[in-house]
Amino acid sequence: MSSNTITDTDFNFPGQKSIYKGKVREVYALENDVLVMVATDRLSAFDVVMPKGIPYKGQILNQIATKMMAATEDIVPNWLVATPDPNVAVGHACVPFKVEMVIRGYMSGHAAREYKAGKRVLCGVPMPEGMKENDAFPVPIITPATKAEKGDHDEDISREALLERGIVSQADYEVLEKYTRALFQRGSEIAASRGLILVDTKYEFGKTTEGEIVLIDEIHTPDSSRYFYADGYEERQERGEAQKQLSKEFVRQWLISNGFQGLDGQTVPEMSDAYIDSVSERYIELYENITGETFVKANIDHIHERIETNVLSYL
Repeated sequence: MSSNTITDTDFNFPGQKSIYKGKVREVYALENDVLVMVATDRLSAFDVVMPKGIPYKGQILNQIATKMMAATEDIVPNWLVATPDPNVAVGHACVPFKVEMVIRGYMSGHAAREYKAGKRVLCGVPMPEGMKENDAFPVPIITPATKAEKGDHDEDISREALLERGIVSQADYEVLEKYTRALFQRGSEIAASRGLILVDTKYEFGKTTEGEIVLIDEIHTPDSSRYFYADGYEERQERGEAQKQLSKEFVRQWLISNGFQGLDGQTVPEMSDAYIDSVSERYIELYENITGETFVKANIDHIHERIETNVLSYL
């Protein structure tokens, strides 16, 4: 089945000006400030793109992101205009801010690793003493990261350093922070209605040609967010057990157990077709838990042709 994945695209749409290839998404810039964003089936972990694609992953990410944008557009404007294909979003061209707005409601993942290493400040934000991994922060903390070019690691940065380096102006940064908190609050409410806890996530923003700051890229997907199952959370914390997660952390853990953490000199372990299909099934489970809807598999027999036909008929 993994042969029916989309891991690279080379479309030529009318009025096309450029293509940007990110870790997972490929963005086609057309005339009249139109962007066509194709979510591929590439899998990225530790800022490294894995050699094989995951069936339906692009469709899953695109559909979660577009549903979540529709569910938050009343509080934060976004770039999205249409979804002509299960793997495609079309919207307004923006100049992206070179920062990922990471917000953490709980001390998990990267924050927990830093805390275990003895650090009590992350991106200029203090973390209270006496916390256990996966405990809730008193108030969610914003820990920005500079946006890496393809293949490079994103870098933690403080609000002060962002402003000092002129990466974002103070006025714009205040809007980014306000939007980040509003989105996280809404995302947490949506998650709670599905029996989930939104642990941490990241948002990316851009500025339209009119100068409006809008939400871009993905939102509340298992690639950009970490979820816990709410049921049994407190009991697991009290017993010092690992939380039941809904994110791509299971891929990271599999890679770590196979001796890979994206460090220099390490080789990506071979993923068997059976393992790849199991990852695909986990992503479908994530979709259904996060959206509360049954996942409908698009026809992937001729996925490139399907995408091209749908986008062309929309344009």
